[in-house]
Amino acid sequence: MPGLCSRRSGRRARPAWPFLVLMAAVALLAAACSSPGTPTPPGPTTAAASAGPAKAVIPPDTRAGAQLRWLIAAVAHLPMSGAQVRAHFDAPFLAQVSPAMLNQALQGATGVKLLSIQVSEPSMLVAIVSTSGVIPRAQVALAVDSQGLISGLRISPATTAPVPATWAGVNAALRTVAPQVRLLVANVSSGSCQPVDSIDPATAAPLGSAFKLYVLDALGHAVASGKVHWNQPLTVTAQLKSLPSGELQDQPDGTQISVQDTAAKMISISDNTAANMLINLVGRPAVEAALTTTGMADPALDRPFLTTRELFILKLDQWPALADRYIAANQAGRQALLASTIDRAPLPAVAAAQAWTTPRDLNSLEWFASANDICRAYTSLAALARRPGLSPIGQVLSLNDGGLQLDPAEWKTTWFKGGSEPGVLTLTYLATTRTGQSYVVTVLAENPSQPINEGTAAPVMLSAIKGAFTLAARR
Repeated sequence: MPGLCSRRSGRRARPAWPFLVLMAAVALLAAACSSPGTPTPPGPTTAAASAGPAKAVIPPDTRAGAQLRWLIAAVAHLPMSGAQVRAHFDAPFLAQVSPAMLNQALQGATGVKLLSIQVSEPSMLVAIVSTSGVIPRAQVALAVDSQGLISGLRISPATTAPVPATWAGVNAALRTVAPQVRLLVANVSSGSCQPVDSIDPATAAPLGSAFKLYVLDALGHAVASGKVHWNQPLTVTAQLKSLPSGELQDQPDGTQISVQDTAAKMISISDNTAANMLINLVGRPAVEAALTTTGMADPALDRPFLTTRELFILKLDQWPALADRYIAANQAGRQALLASTIDRAPLPAVAAAQAWTTPRDLNSLEWFASANDICRAYTSLAALARRPGLSPIGQVLSLNDGGLQLDPAEWKTTWFKGGSEPGVLTLTYLATTRTGQSYVVTVLAENPSQPINEGTAAPVMLSAIKGAFTLAARR
């Protein structure tokens, strides 16, 4: 489905804002729907042996360990009562994640067993658990506040594919996930993309939710010009609501949220309604201008720049008749069809999206960019984030590391945005070493004829990307 969805901080700092990931949703990884809640471990890791049938692993004797012990036990007896949740999570967490949301998100986590402790500190830990749900192994990162209450929780798939140790291994692994794969590994420390390794990096491909990088860039320029402010309130309206991923579509009309929090949701949990709200705020022409200013080779591919609501309508409403009309039209005709028909159509039901399981017009109805284009978008965002008053750009992009889990002893920040729909799986990263060297790794996987099995493809892609970052940093 299109538009599917850790901030680093000092030792023992509280997470930037809490959330969690549905352990049962395989698509969460490509969709960027992993948690911005818990910071990447700031210190040396403390690894325990993997649990085997004859040897049990127990949580450490710390405040964080006590909460992990409670959480594993509580998941076996869902739903948790509101009183039970309030007794274990702090107020800032619960201000954004209700007991009902928590119960819903954890429903797929059945038969949880602790396998190992990767990091253990008094106020935070990272553990690997097994489940009998869709994701067999998951990483749980948990942080507690000064009172011992859970202040951050991130649950994401644990990668199991081997990490390639050579560029040939990286490329070979990526070529197994889809018939068409584009890759760019580039050093961006100088502010431009210096290629290190690539596979067909100049060919445009469907992006899924990675298009939201261009919305964020347009937002950054709007803030820089003084037209928009980070604390400016935005209003959730029926006309701007979209289908999941995200959560703003479930909020009552009239709900207000700041620009910065809207951007955080758009990037870290890939909230589709948040993306629509920001496109509406800055204006479609501003996002289309960002395509050019970031250096996209063929910006006409994304004009008119669609909202997530528009793409859902095109791919779900009267399929394929309405889509065929749109595809056949020129840019002016498409703009007229949006205004006269598509923007007046009701939002399709969630059931319609759930029934969309095979690729639909991947090469003619999507958001498009090449791996080179995405690298240039990241360098543009990095330049913006260094300007006075624009640091929230970096904060938003680093809330969610996309499950990459780079070694925190070597890497200080990871930016991520991914995307998917049937036949599309996109993972894009910018990571910076502790010595200040920055690299972009972008992978665009496409199968126009059948869906990509994200359960098997995502771990392979993640491991290959991790290998690419490691190799690039050692050059």
